[in-house]
Amino acid sequence: MGVEGADAAWFDGEGLVAPITEEPCTLSSGTATTCLKVQLRGAPSDHPVGPFCPRTIEDTADAAGIWLESGTVYDVDGAFVVGLPALYGDPAWQLYDPATGRVRVTDTQASCSAAARPDVDPAYNNYCVECALEYVGGGVATTLMIPAHPVALAAPREIGRMSVVGTALNGVAFDPPAPVAAILAAHTIAAFDDCGGHVNLAAGYHYHAATGCSREIPSCDGHAALIGVALDGYAIHAMTDERGVEPSDLDACRGHTDAVRGYHYHVAGAGENMFLGCFHGDVVAATGGGGMPPGGGGAMACAPGQTAMCCGDGRCDGPETTTNCSADCG
Repeated sequence: MGVEGADAAWFDGEGLVAPITEEPCTLSSGTATTCLKVQLRGAPSDHPVGPFCPRTIEDTADAAGIWLESGTVYDVDGAFVVGLPALYGDPAWQLYDPATGRVRVTDTQASCSAAARPDVDPAYNNYCVECALEYVGGGVATTLMIPAHPVALAAPREIGRMSVVGTALNGVAFDPPAPVAAILAAHTIAAFDDCGGHVNLAAGYHYHAATGCSREIPSCDGHAALIGVALDGYAIHAMTDERGVEPSDLDACRGHTDAVRGYHYHVAGAGENMFLGCFHGDVVAATGGGGMPPGGGGAMACAPGQTAMCCGDGRCDGPETTTNCSADCG
């Protein structure tokens, strides 16, 4: 069987705050082990961020990003904005001014803060939501504690909304599925760029889809390229191999085993709004989200009084505060 576990050499150092180190850690099962302390810079080292939303209904695909819906990747161009009532069977969709053709976009930090959350401010219903990386100082640093030697679980572990799923090799976190139901309920589109990422004030820039933009390490035997590492320490590979073929024996977590790599994952298709189906291995026991030590930040980390999605209590019902998320925000 192949050697399982992450290698610090896989990562682009430009995407990290500091070199990867080995640290003692404890898994959720209570097992004491060694982890790789990976400090993500929170901004891609190998591609630009954006664009996200079109500005007019005449804009073409190169002026905007993408949207993920039921397994399909849509270009968020002007035609997409005009076609939203038909796509969702709801005439209430109206992201643009019919008189001018201008698309309503959250183009300030204040409007980003009001709209880029599950309980969208009603003033920003029917907006294309985007946030700029400059609003978070160029990136939100996130520390992940990843088992150096993965420990398989007796039964798969569900991926919740409390933590990142893993990381790309360029310093950007792979996030859990975006809360699409809440976004669509407000008649908003939280557009992703063509690389499958977008920005919010809690997580900074993060991915919800793998579209081939981030660092890849080709496999010598034609196997799908390595693109990241999951929070449980198992490698994440692209969906298909060099022939464009997806493995036929993937389990519910989207993993399988071969003699070269041992157990590893293959990422889901970009339109699926997910990377993995579940965790095959154990993750670090930590406050504020699996795999992230106290004070280490994270995709759902928050500061006292800051509005953020699900910063650790497992509920996606609105802004997190010191009252309803005291364990993580206090």
